[in-house]
Amino acid sequence: MRQSPVLPAAALSEPLSGYKAPAMHVSTFHRDAARGENGVLIDLSAASEGYVGVSGQSTGRLKFQVLKDGETYTYDLRSDGTPSIFPLQMEDGMYSFRVLENVAGSKYAVVYTTDETISIDDSYAPFLCASDYVNYTENSACVKKAQELAGGAADVNGVISAVYDYVCKSVKYDKEKARTVQSGYLPNPDETLATGKGICFDYASLAAAMLRSQGIPCKVIFGYVSPNELYHAWNMFYTEEKGWVTVKFEVSANRWNRMDLTFSANGADGNFVGDGSNYKDVYCY
Repeated sequence: MRQSPVLPAAALSEPLSGYKAPAMHVSTFHRDAARGENGVLIDLSAASEGYVGVSGQSTGRLKFQVLKDGETYTYDLRSDGTPSIFPLQMEDGMYSFRVLENVAGSKYAVVYTTDETISIDDSYAPFLCASDYVNYTENSACVKKAQELAGGAADVNGVISAVYDYVCKSVKYDKEKARTVQSGYLPNPDETLATGKGICFDYASLAAAMLRSQGIPCKVIFGYVSPNELYHAWNMFYTEEKGWVTVKFEVSANRWNRMDLTFSANGADGNFVGDGSNYKDVYCY
């Protein structure tokens, strides 16, 4: 039988420490490990960590597709060679990657494609790293704020509660932005933090950046919310602990829990999410 370690008397009198975040998952484009042609480079060297890197150079618009088991994710890709990071959220198996170039009107032609059998070390890894949809670094203001909030929390649920409360109080819905936002828009969590306003994608991206940076798996989900079939973005986070995030919002242990900060910050309480039956998940990032 393994014996418990004997602690010095001084240690027995010290208070239990609070939440300790694990090392942050850093997403990096490894240009020297990438392969491709026709101005395209795809980096799969970190695929086991849950993400793919891609860059493309073209005089036309580019799109990047990730395909697996009949499911397709299509992303806008910058055409100036700036690398992008996207999650591998469809679990282990054979993936196909394609870069397409606009040739006329709405028509696109494939300029590079490659297949790869991928095994991800940790099923939560795609939801613990930064990407174009959840964009942050170790030096981001949103990460510093998350570290500050986590420093006063006793456990994972305390961190989630602190982030939930902070975002709800600090960010207001931007109706004008919602009216004028263009297709292909990508949020900047630090900008959302600085301006104190945003649309649903901004709320979801900021919350995901803050939680992921503290080692808490968090998804950005796009889909529809009834009864009005509103196309919307929200979060799902995972915790091994059960408890209350707000007075009316209880989370379950060992499962993904739904969190909708857009509605919560603008008057709706946790009961709006309920059992999630009014939410239809379509895309997960």
